[in-house]
Amino acid sequence: MILENNKSVIFSTQLASDVNALLQGVSSERLFILTDTQTKHHCLPLLQSNGALRNAKVYTMPCGDEHKNIETVVNIWKFLGENGGTRHAILINLGGGVVTDLGGFVANTFKRGIRFINIPTTLLSMVDAAVGGKTGINFNGLKNEIGVIHPAQNVVIYPDFLRSLDTQNILSGYAEMLKHGLLSSHEEIKKLNRFNALLPDYTLLASLITTSVAIKADIVAQDPTEKGIRKALNLGHTIGHAFESYSHATNRPILHGYAVAWGLIGELYLSHKLQGFPQDILIETVRFIKENYGVFAISCDDYPALYQYMAHDKKNTTAGEVNFTLLKDVGNIVPNCIVEKEWIFQALDFYRDSVGI
Repeated sequence: MILENNKSVIFSTQLASDVNALLQGVSSERLFILTDTQTKHHCLPLLQSNGALRNAKVYTMPCGDEHKNIETVVNIWKFLGENGGTRHAILINLGGGVVTDLGGFVANTFKRGIRFINIPTTLLSMVDAAVGGKTGINFNGLKNEIGVIHPAQNVVIYPDFLRSLDTQNILSGYAEMLKHGLLSSHEEIKKLNRFNALLPDYTLLASLITTSVAIKADIVAQDPTEKGIRKALNLGHTIGHAFESYSHATNRPILHGYAVAWGLIGELYLSHKLQGFPQDILIETVRFIKENYGVFAISCDDYPALYQYMAHDKKNTTAGEVNFTLLKDVGNIVPNCIVEKEWIFQALDFYRDSVGI
């Protein structure tokens, strides 16, 4: 068990039994489950195999980041209200990052806040979205523009879900693990850069997940509301979110973790040039990303549009300035780095050179 803001992250081997233990004494009338069309089919039967959740009311949302919006939120609010949801209700978010982000936002705003439990079903949600208390939805073309920070009552991680996950989604989550390794130690990032993500050893992966979640939970515990050290978790995300938003705007949608991986290439370059980050770790990590993540094709003509997404990133504190988290070394974090446009364009050049475009 890992404590996160005095809440518990539980690594489960018996999902239904462990969740039922958390819900002991709670009547089924107070229980609601949010899932999507994929997890309803693949994961919900296991969760409802015994205990109180067999009779819980289930709302199923469509799959996809495009549904992480206010319209979906309103529909779930209505479902809760029309099915007896009170301030004593508990919402179980069973799904990937879209479900846990959106479900947490729904729970934190319905009746001014109800309890919720996250059960992440993808690697990305296990190591990132479900842990840390950030909830939110996309708005006006921007990622997670509307949301609140408030942790789940519990996060229940069941690594066996990953055995049915495709390679793309394994890699999407693994990018966040690379980020956590870079925030931690030379030993951890070297271990992550040696992992065979294309033919994963699931026992080893479960161990790496435990460490990755502990790294994030420790950072969150130090700074729950992102006033200081928690900004470290934005590593790779300023460029990464720009790639992700631009991919949707140009009808070439990419997975969040892929965008973060490519963002790490650019931001480690900036870390090396501006903060002296070690070149050997830069080369080793870029090699891993190049070999596993392929390419998001951009040209110099795309730089102004990408820069505009970065300029509108919610992490910026001053209009017209782009704020990065950079590294002096593995685990040596430098938040609040204002980087000029020329350097950002150089980082995009380095990305293109690194992936061979």
